[in-house]
Amino acid sequence: MRDPLVPAPLAVLPWKLILTVIAIGGFGLTVLYSAAGGSLKPWALSQGIRFFAFLFGAVLLSRLREEQIKAAVFPVYTVILIALVIVEIFGFVGGGSQRWLDLGFIRLQPSELMKPAIVLVLARFYDLLPAGEIRRFSAVWPAAALIGVPFFLVLIQPDLGTATMILAGGVVVTFLAGLPLRLYLGAGLAFLAALPVIYFSLHDYQRNRVLIFLDPEMDPLGKGYHISQSKIAIGSGGIFGKGFLNGTQSHLDYLPEGHTDFVFATMAEEWGLLGGLFVIIAYLAVVNWAVRVAMRARTRFGRLAAAGLSMTIFFYVAINLSMVMGLAPVVGIPLPLVSFGGSAVMTVMLCLGLLMAIDRAEKAGR
Repeated sequence: MRDPLVPAPLAVLPWKLILTVIAIGGFGLTVLYSAAGGSLKPWALSQGIRFFAFLFGAVLLSRLREEQIKAAVFPVYTVILIALVIVEIFGFVGGGSQRWLDLGFIRLQPSELMKPAIVLVLARFYDLLPAGEIRRFSAVWPAAALIGVPFFLVLIQPDLGTATMILAGGVVVTFLAGLPLRLYLGAGLAFLAALPVIYFSLHDYQRNRVLIFLDPEMDPLGKGYHISQSKIAIGSGGIFGKGFLNGTQSHLDYLPEGHTDFVFATMAEEWGLLGGLFVIIAYLAVVNWAVRVAMRARTRFGRLAAAGLSMTIFFYVAINLSMVMGLAPVVGIPLPLVSFGGSAVMTVMLCLGLLMAIDRAEKAGR
């Protein structure tokens, strides 16, 4: 007989969230279909299969109990950390970066899995830490190590965008856990003082991205080509867009990476400001739901984990949109659920599945 405290599997699912996610993913498939000139191949069909497979996985993940998630956190973090080390030694090289493990049937990017893992492991660490020690050094150095090791391993791949997201997710959890504000002020000042050293330690292409961000017109046909064409595509869409299958920047190959990192520009050209607002509002609805899960959570682990996971999704969207619009340097962060590729879809679905599990635990405890 089913435990009356555990809601029925279908009844407890947040259907508004799931439908919103499907709407985002469906719109993304439409954009990929158009970017391929009105063809399901090579992008829309495979992306659709991945999307619904990972969505089904998120629903299954939502059935986990909080105790099961807690028990798995440290072992999973350790396995992903070992995978990052293996990537550095035997990883597949593509596009000048060594980020993947070639398993034959799939190329796995462990750094993507570290985004939710860093949130969960820190939430568990502070969940286990006695409240009286939160302002002591014992609350700082383990967290710094848990964040710093994967951050460094991802940074040397090199993958500045993913490393930044791992750092940001970890910092969010430590801040919400209650570490003294002076630590963040001191770290911020130290970062500003180290900026010259950091800049000259970057790879040439990374320094070029920073320079192009500061002066986009310095080389519009060379290093600034991506962002210049992205702005042209977004601006040319106007309010209502050029119409489905009528984009010129993407169809005539003026817009590089129009199906991956710059897919928002492809979408905005054909669907205009209205299409862009639809995507942004839908993402905000997802993040708003995730934040409310964090606010409702009854346990310390649930609150910290849900808050960190919701910010991970937010960082994905905010960084990509800022990058595509020229408001941030190009760091190779895709638009989740819309850009072609399975890594970002997998990560966001993992976050959503865990958030639904935390939400289900809260509802079951009412």
